[in-house]
Amino acid sequence: MRIYLVVVDETPESGIALRFAARRAVKTGGGVEILTILPPQEFIPFGGVQATIEEEARLHAEGLVAAAAGTLIAESGLRPSITVREGEGPKIIREMIGANGAIAALVLGAAASGAPGELVSHFAGTDAGALPVPVMIIPGSLSREAIDRLS
Repeated sequence: MRIYLVVVDETPESGIALRFAARRAVKTGGGVEILTILPPQEFIPFGGVQATIEEEARLHAEGLVAAAAGTLIAESGLRPSITVREGEGPKIIREMIGANGAIAALVLGAAASGAPGELVSHFAGTDAGALPVPVMIIPGSLSREAIDRLS
């Protein structure tokens, strides 16, 4: 089965990327893997405080992914796989693609205005051409109708 890996965060463009990936997956008989990346936490010398901060970040990320998954299920009927990982985004993405041969594409959303995000900049610049799968960058300015038409 063809899997579309989508990185989801709190930006509107990640929702657009998720919609595009879900529509492609439905049309190709594939699936969707939702990835949320927690940034590495700064070290705090008080262990209890550090653990609380890390737990709150993880719970927030899990809530974000659960909401995205709920939207995906409601709109497309697909049940996505969900991954929440902490670390450097590009490294985690390369590891996931390397570990799962079913991943057919990395789907990222680009902001409708302003500078591109870290992952779009990285995979369209530094790592362009280095991944074993295509990178799909979905413009954040697309309407739902445009996404449906293009996917």
